Order: sequence, then C-alpha cells, then structure tokens
Amino acid sequence: MANTLRDNISDKLVNAFLTNKIISPIPNKFTKKLTEADKFRKLCESKIKDPIIGFKAGGTGFPLMKKLKEKEPFVASVFSRNLIKSGKKVKINKSTLGIELEVCYLIKKSFFASKGKLTNKNITKHISHMAPCIEVVGYRQKRKGITSFGDLCSDFGGNIKFLIGKKKKFKRINIGNLQTNIFNKKASQSVNGNTNTVYINPINSLRFVLNKVKKNKKNLDKNFYVFTGSTVGVVPILKKGTYSGKIEKLGSVKAIIY
Repeated sequence: MANTLRDNISDKLVNAFLTNKIISPIPNKFTKKLTEADKFRKLCESKIKDPIIGFKAGGTGFPLMKKLKEKEPFVASVFSRNLIKSGKKVKINKSTLGIELEVCYLIKKSFFASKGKLTNKNITKHISHMAPCIEVVGYRQKRKGITSFGDLCSDFGGNIKFLIGKKKKFKRINIGNLQTNIFNKKASQSVNGNTNTVYINPINSLRFVLNKVKKNKKNLDKNFYVFTGSTVGVVPILKKGTYSGKIEKLGSVKAIIY
C-alpha cells in the first residue's frame, strides 16, 4: 500500500515537472526526513526520460543547515530542460521561492573512470571550465518557504531553471573569497554576497557533490555541470524583469523573470 502511494504521488510530481504545473503538497511522510526525501527524489528522477546534464548541491549555507538541523547539503540531478542560456526568460509562479547566484563547474567525463575518494586537492584535474550561473528555485507544489531540506530535495532539488554565463577555462583562483552581487534595477534591489558562504567554498561543495555521484554510481559518459550552491542565499523576486548576477573574476549572467 505504501509503495503504491509513493508511486502514485511520484507520478503526479513527475507530471507537474514535465508540464510546468503546480500540484497539492505531497505527504510529509515523503519529505520530513532527508533520507526519505532523497529516496523519493531518486524515484521521481528515474521516471524522467530527458538527459541529465549535471548535478546541484542544495542547502549549502551553514546558517540554514543549523536552523533546519542538517549536517550536510543534499544533491539532485539537473535535466536538460532546466538549463537555458544567460539572458533568456523564466516564468515564475506563487510557488517560486527566489533566485540564486552560483559558481558552476564543467566536469570532464573522465571523472567517471577515476578511482578513490576525491579531495579538495586532487579534484581540480577533473575540472574543464567554470562560470557564473543563476538558479531560479521553487516548488512544483503549493508550498511556501523552506521548512526542511526534504521539501526541496524531494521536489527535484527545487531547481526550476539554471542560466549559465560565459564559461572560462579552469584556473586556480581564491574561489573561497570572491565578491558577488545580484541586481534588479526595476526593483531597486541589490544583494551582495561572497563565495565563502557556499559550504566553506565552491570547490568544497563540488567535492561533496562528486563524491555523492560516485557513491551513487551515476555515470553519464559525457562532460557535465555541477552547480555548487548560492553565494547570496535565496533572494526574493520583488519585481519581474532582468536580474543581473556578477561574480568577481568569473563574469556575469542574466535572467529575465516574467
């Protein structure tokens, strides 16, 4: 009976993902604990035929982890339909939580043949490019706010769209101390941040994600993206229009919210 309910609810959420619709909140039994939410997410992801183009880290801010009593972030797959070019339009709804500014990495497919656990020192050999990106986050359910990591994790990681700025060939920089800013002129909204708010730093977040991917025996057999978490928190969308994000030394990225 429980498995039948899980399967039926996952079908509804998958359909909402594919059709850009909003459904009633899924039962708390699938979201309250992160371990159960992760199982539910994997079930939903297994029903999507679109290619996976990468993975995201969610809940990478230590204050949020402490508030929600979690010890580490979570990981979710990112599908091709959720990746669009910088400057493109993104439609939002009442279940959209906000917008984030992140560092993303393009990882070489040779990573999948690597052996052993990754460290912050040996991980760099797997990185091809890096870039700034914007993530629009939210639910496909009638939910408001973040009450648990399980809420976000179970709903495809809460990712609505990713927009990537111009990619640069990877080089070693002090990635743990770069100034960031996201700005909407129409709303007179400007939020500053720093890459040091991302699970110590984006490289450490990348290591966390890739070790999870390796543990889960995911193999895409192609280069893929890793989105490392927000440098500015979840910024509320006060007005529709253009949001411009900038990360020191990496560049800029834009999203048109409508």
